Parts: sequence; structure tokens; C-alpha cells
Amino acid sequence: MRCLVVTAHPLPNSLCASLRDRVVETLHAAGHEVATEDLYAGRFDPALSPAERGAYYAGDFPIDAIADQVERLLAAEAIVLVFPTWWFGFPAMLKGWFDRVWAPGVAYDHADDYGPIRPRLHGLRQVLAVTTLGSPWWVDRLLMRQPVRRVLGTAILGTCAPRCRLRLCSLYRSERLSPAQVERFARRVEAQLRRWPV
Repeated sequence: MRCLVVTAHPLPNSLCASLRDRVVETLHAAGHEVATEDLYAGRFDPALSPAERGAYYAGDFPIDAIADQVERLLAAEAIVLVFPTWWFGFPAMLKGWFDRVWAPGVAYDHADDYGPIRPRLHGLRQVLAVTTLGSPWWVDRLLMRQPVRRVLGTAILGTCAPRCRLRLCSLYRSERLSPAQVERFARRVEAQLRRWPV
């Protein structure tokens, strides 16, 4: 498959960067075509511009400034997102990628009457979200009810790529884990990717 790996972490030596490298290696070894998008290293601007927001319902969203990101998104049959969960949500950089790149005319179309949007990402089949959290599992799952999974699965993929299958691999208490525990998590991520069809 044509796979897009998107990373959103400001530190080049972060745990997320290490997991990203394992993801890319695993996908290459399985025979997939891999494109990468490091939002911080690429100096992606996450802020939706006034012109972009003004065009949201005008039918002609300006993509010149994000043409490369749009091209990679539209080509992807599978996406791996590697990011830290901060305040039980996406980092601002990744949220801005959704705001600007998953735009009208790209990821979806607006209904004429401002009703439900119409999906455009019919070729996107798989998404794996790999995320690190400082909190224990029970806070995310029981207290917060997994907000990242709900937003990504229902609000974003559910409306823009309804045929897409979402998997979420969450590494809890990530600052406190031993190297062996991190390695077990990395192997779990690799196992998920090996199930993808080539």
C-alpha cells in the first residue's frame, strides 16, 4: 500500500521519533511504499490563515501553501500517525494539519444546505495512531473516555474516510517505563503493521 507516516513531536530524539523510525522500517520491510511527514522538522505552519478560513464555504479552498501535504494525503491508502497526547488531545501541530490539509475539496465537501459533509477520502483504508501519554490507562479510558480515539475515529475519519479502519496503540505512563517495556510496545506496533495487506 501507499503509506503516509506523519510525526508531530518537537524533539528530534523523542520517543515518538524512535517509534516513527520503527514504523518506517517495518513498512519498508513489508514491501509498502512509504512517504513521511515530520511536521516539526518540515516547519509546517499549523495556523489556519484568514484566507483559508474565509474560503471554507466558498468552494475554492486555497491549497497552494499546502500542496505537497495535500498530494501526500490524497495518495495515501494507509496513514500512521505518531504523536504525543497532550492534555488528552492532539498536539497543536497535528491539529493544525487536520485543520489545513483535511480541507473542503480535499478530504470532504460541504453540503449545499450546511448539512452533513460528504467524504472524499474513499481510497484511505487503514489508519494506525501511535501515541504516548504520561497518564495511566484508566484516566484516559475510564475518566476521559479516550477523547483522541473518539475525535479521530468519529469526527475525522468517520466523516472524511468512512471505509477506513482505525487502530490505536497507546503507550501509557510513557515517562516511567523501562526500555524493555518500551520495546514490548514497539513490537506491538510492528505486529499491527504486519497485518496490513501489501
